[in-house]
Amino acid sequence: MKIHLLLVSLIGVLTACANSDSVSPGTGIGGSTARFTISGNTLYMVSNTALQTYDITESSNPKKGAKTSLGFGVETIFPYRNNLFIGTQTGMYIYDISQPNSPKQVSLYSHILSCDPVVAQGNYAYVTLRTGTNCRNQSVTANSLDVIDISNVSNPKLLKSYQMTNPRGLGADSSLLFVGEGDYGLRVMDISNPLDVKELEYFYNTKTYDVIPTRKRLIVTGPTGIYQYSYADFSQLKLLSQIPVQP
Repeated sequence: MKIHLLLVSLIGVLTACANSDSVSPGTGIGGSTARFTISGNTLYMVSNTALQTYDITESSNPKKGAKTSLGFGVETIFPYRNNLFIGTQTGMYIYDISQPNSPKQVSLYSHILSCDPVVAQGNYAYVTLRTGTNCRNQSVTANSLDVIDISNVSNPKLLKSYQMTNPRGLGADSSLLFVGEGDYGLRVMDISNPLDVKELEYFYNTKTYDVIPTRKRLIVTGPTGIYQYSYADFSQLKLLSQIPVQP
């Protein structure tokens, strides 16, 4: 968890600096397993049961806003357009944030009891489900990548599932989807046709918990630290830098 928090904080600061001469509120870039995110002048944080908002217009004086109950097993949060995609142990909530301090539930996509990081791009959301954790019913076996149609956010629909090994975090960039398989490596998928997702490369030795792809750079969190790769040539990953972290 410390690695994930450091990753989101680091990328948020880098994004703000890249877009402005001084650090100010804006939309940061976080991983799919993040528990907080920024959109505009609002910070959104999820606990195990609720969504909390903060007005950060004055970054030195954040103001606590609305708190929304979400039930149990809340795990991740991902912003896309005017919506928040919130992963829980039983499904994916979609919340409208056109009124930033008053998130309103639009829909709920339900699935079996399982861990489920989520990212969205275009008319599709991508969700990973995995076994072998304390957030699943041990009688259920599911290690998959689900592709969900969100062209109508009020009625998300499962389009197709793809078998994975033990998937964790994921990230999309144009026609590429990166899926962390934990100790089993990193997959690079072609999602130009979400109904026919194809594996382009599988880096078995790149142990990956979560990823953030942006501008042909891939930030990877793994068991031993944070790594930055170039995927200008997606058939190979070129290591650019690393921050070692004690397991």
